[in-house]
Amino acid sequence: MPSMVGIESGIWLEAIAEGDSLDWKGISADEITKRVVSKVSSGSIVLFHNAAIHTPEALPGIIEALLKDGYTFVPISQLILTCDYIIDHTGRQIAATQSTET
Repeated sequence: MPSMVGIESGIWLEAIAEGDSLDWKGISADEITKRVVSKVSSGSIVLFHNAAIHTPEALPGIIEALLKDGYTFVPISQLILTCDYIIDHTGRQIAATQSTET
């Protein structure tokens, strides 16, 4: 399975964990890019704010870097489990049957 990063428009998600870009702090586009690219892992949902000044400038570099690293961009609906699941200590969903396997 390829590495995936969730994308969605117009909703708020509480389960963001390591994917906060901190773009709302007014940091530079370069800082946003470095933060996001260094923090993303497979299944990450990255939080961006629509009023952040430097986010539009940062996005092309973020997308380019993540594509180069083998990530694909998918709707969040492809990342969220709808079957029985648990939330592990890192805040990620894991299928309930997977969590009991050894």
